[in-house]
Amino acid sequence: MRVADMHCDTLSVLLKQEREGQEISLRENEGMVSLEKMRRGEYGLQTFAAFIYTPDTENALEEALMQIDLFERQMEANQDWIRPVRSYEEILQNWEAGYMCGLLSVEEGGPCKGNPAFLRTLYRLGVRMMTLTWNFENELAYPNRSQKDHPHGIVPEGEHGLKEKGIEILEEMERIGMIVDVSHLSDRGFWDVYEHTKKPFIASHSNARAVCPHPRNLTDEMIRALAERGGITGINYCAAFLDEDGTGAHPGTLEEMSRHVQYLMKVGGEDLVGLGSDYDGISKAPEWGGCDGIQKLAERLRRDGLSASQIEKVFYKNVMRVFRELL
Repeated sequence: MRVADMHCDTLSVLLKQEREGQEISLRENEGMVSLEKMRRGEYGLQTFAAFIYTPDTENALEEALMQIDLFERQMEANQDWIRPVRSYEEILQNWEAGYMCGLLSVEEGGPCKGNPAFLRTLYRLGVRMMTLTWNFENELAYPNRSQKDHPHGIVPEGEHGLKEKGIEILEEMERIGMIVDVSHLSDRGFWDVYEHTKKPFIASHSNARAVCPHPRNLTDEMIRALAERGGITGINYCAAFLDEDGTGAHPGTLEEMSRHVQYLMKVGGEDLVGLGSDYDGISKAPEWGGCDGIQKLAERLRRDGLSASQIEKVFYKNVMRVFRELL
C-alpha cells in the first residue's frame, strides 16, 4: 500500500555524518530512512525536515539552509528514483511517471527569526511545511516546557503560546501556502493557531494524549478541533509517545500504533489520521524496524478490523487530501 509520511529527521543525521567526514547517501545508509528502504516499504512520498535542534536561534537559518542544500544535492543525485515536489500536482505527476516524492519542511521556526522575508525565502527554496517550535522557546512561540525532573521531561504549557511575531508569521504562512505544523507547540499555542487561522493545519508527528499521557500528544479537545478544521495528525513512532505510561522503555509496537490510530479515529473521525514517523529523530526504531517495515502496520490495522479504505486514508489519502487543499 502506498505510503505518505509527514515527518522524518534524516537530513540532520546525514549532514552530521557529512560534517564528520563520512560519505553519505540517501539511496543507501544505515539509518531508518533510505531510498532503498522506502522502495521496499512502497513509499510514494516522504516529507524531509530541516531539523533545527539547538536553542541558538542565531545560527538557525544557516543550519536550515545547509540541510536544504543537502536535500537538493541528494534529490539531484537520485533523480532516477525520487523527485522533489512543491505542489500537489507535482506529486501526482511523479507518481504517474513512477517516481517517489520528497517534500521539504522545517522543524523549528527559528530560521525565520520573526521576519516574514526569511519565511518567504524558505518557501522559494521549496519548503512547504513548518513547525512553529521544537523544544525551545523562539521568536515565534513557546513549546510545551522542558522540565528535567518531570517523568516525560516536558510538561504542558497552558499559559504561553504564540508571540506577536508568531501570529505575523502564521498569517503569512497561510497567505503564501505553507502548511502550519503544531507538533511540539505548547497547548496554548495550539489554540492560538486555531484562533488565528482559517485553513486546515496539521500536527505532523503527534499521537493521542488520552492513550499515552505525554505532553507532546494531542488532547481530545485538540483532536476534535483539528478534525473540525479539516486537518490531520501523523502517528509518531517514538515509544515515549505510544506506550500507556509514556516512558518509552521499549521499542514502539504495532499494538500501540493501532491503539492510537483507532482512538484518534473514534474521537476525530477516519479523515484525521496519517503517518508522521519521526524516523531518524527517535532514539530507537520501532519493533518493525525502519521504513521498509511499515507495511506490517497495514497488516495489523487490517487484523484489528479497519477496512481497506480506512487503512488507505491513514497511509496516504488523508495526507493527499490536505495537500490538495493547501499545496
